[in-house]
Formats: sequence, structure tokens, C-alpha cells
Amino acid sequence: MTDAHAAPPGPLGFGGAPLGNMFDTVDEDTARATLEAAWDEGVRYFDTAPHYGAGLSEHRFGEVLRTKPRDAFTLSTKVGRLLSPDPDGGNDGPFKSGLPFEQRMDYGYDATMRSLDDSFQRLGLARIDFVYIHDLAPDHLGDEWHEQFEIARDGAMMALTRLRDEGTIRGWGLGVNNVEPCERALAEADPDVFLLAGRYSLLNQPALERLFPNCVDRGVNVVVGGPYNSGLLAGRSTYDYAEAPQEMVDRRDRLDAICRRHDVDLRAAALQFCAAHPAVASVIPGAKGPDRVHANVDLMRATIPSGLWDEMKAEGLLPQDVPVPG
Repeated sequence: MTDAHAAPPGPLGFGGAPLGNMFDTVDEDTARATLEAAWDEGVRYFDTAPHYGAGLSEHRFGEVLRTKPRDAFTLSTKVGRLLSPDPDGGNDGPFKSGLPFEQRMDYGYDATMRSLDDSFQRLGLARIDFVYIHDLAPDHLGDEWHEQFEIARDGAMMALTRLRDEGTIRGWGLGVNNVEPCERALAEADPDVFLLAGRYSLLNQPALERLFPNCVDRGVNVVVGGPYNSGLLAGRSTYDYAEAPQEMVDRRDRLDAICRRHDVDLRAAALQFCAAHPAVASVIPGAKGPDRVHANVDLMRATIPSGLWDEMKAEGLLPQDVPVPG
């Protein structure tokens, strides 16, 4: 194994998509109280992005984090989308009632530098620790993702490598919902960390066979986003940012039945499972209120009997060789 690259602190961080008004709006007082609750609970890794509410999440993060000692927390944001003023903007995909900006994807060198400068302004902070290239993946780009990857390899990746080497940022990687771009980045570039959402969870583990072992060998860390698979593992009906297919609902219900037999909250199993793999540095569920923050902290600390994991494996819901807590 090589020496490890820099990594965000774990095991529990804070994902900023919900505070960009993902699915539902969050008022300013609640957003502020949610971030303060995370801080009071000892969370010290915060991840956001321009895409989340067309800059809204970054603004909210900056308002709270500017009041904290800068050396006491780790902050990440993303590049790949440029924001331009648009009175009709602010509603992009699952994000509702965001700021009045339209978004344009651009993975070039100059666009990356501009995007990061804009993020510094929105956050009102002079340091960003980690930067992810956002949504450089088939689910957002379709068949063009290979072409866009080459643009990013010669543009965004070069820009972020320069900023890392100069000490402006601590590290960079991809922030995606697909395994394939991460595998290609390992082969063609020198990333430090991946933010992989929804591809390593109780419901599915496509990262397990190749990506995670390669990351361990290279000393590249992984941050797991979407540990509840867009809410399906936390009581919602959404999976991958859309209505969940019945097969995933059925799988969730089987997992939940096992958890109930062992008197364990399914959400606790979901969080702790993600954190158990040696490639994973941090897990970053989002929250839309202080109560959810406190709940996530308690769930990460909950005691889970080893028999629960044995039963999930015995029923074919988890691979036999997958790392589990304890």
C-alpha cells in the first residue's frame, strides 16, 4: 500500500445538498440551526457545492462557518458548473427555490479556476480544503461522459493538481454517483479522494469489487455520500433522486425486517455499514433540521450486534466478504 493522501475527517461529516433545498425548502433560521447543531455535536467536515440550490448551500455554509476557527474544520466544495445570473433560475433537478442563477457545465481549466474563485466569494472564506469535480459521470452526461472526462483531465484535473501542489487546496478528486469515472481517474490522474454517492450502501455496493481495493492500494480515500440512497433507507420513497423502483423498496423492506428482529434502527445499520470499509474516510449524510443532525450522531454511535450482519449475509442481502462494523 502506498502512503495515504490527505483525507477529510470522519467517521461522520455533513453533506450540504439538503441545505440547497433538495426536494423541500429550508428556511434560513433552520439552516443556520442545523449547521450549528452539527458543530455542537463535534462534526468537523462539511461538504457543499455550487449546484446545491445554485449557490444557496455555499452561502449558508459560509455564514455559519465564518464564525468558527478556520483550523478547526475541513471544508470541501465542487467545480464543473458555472453560475450566471438568471431571474428564472434556481430550480435545477431536485433543488427548489434556490438562488436566481442558471448553471452551465464546464470542466475546462479556466472554468475550474473561475468556479473556485466564485465559491470562495460565496463562502466568504479564504481556504477550501478539498475540491471535487462534480457529476463527471454517465448519469449526468450520458454517452458524452468520455469526451467530457478528457476535457476535465486536461482542464479541471490539471488546474486542481496545480492548486494542490501550490498549497492552495489540500487535495482533489471526483464527486460522482458512478464507479467508472473514479476508476478512470485512478488510471489517468493523481486524485486524493473521491466523494461517491449512493454506490456503496446497504442497498448496493458496485464500488466493492474493484474501486475500493484500488483506492486502498493507492492510498486514495473515499467519502461516502448518500448513505441513505436519497432517503430510501431513512423512510422516504426516493432512490437515486427519484421515486424508488419496487425492487429497491422490496430490498429495503427485507433489510429493515432484519434490523427490527435485532432491535436496530435501519438508519444506524446504513451509516455504520458505510463507515466500516477501510477505504472510507468519512460518511456525510445530509440533514434539514437540528433533530436530524442529533439523530445521525446517535445512529452512528448505536450498538449493533454482529448477528445482524451475519443474517444479512445469510439472506444474500450483503456479499459474504464485505467489511462490516466490529
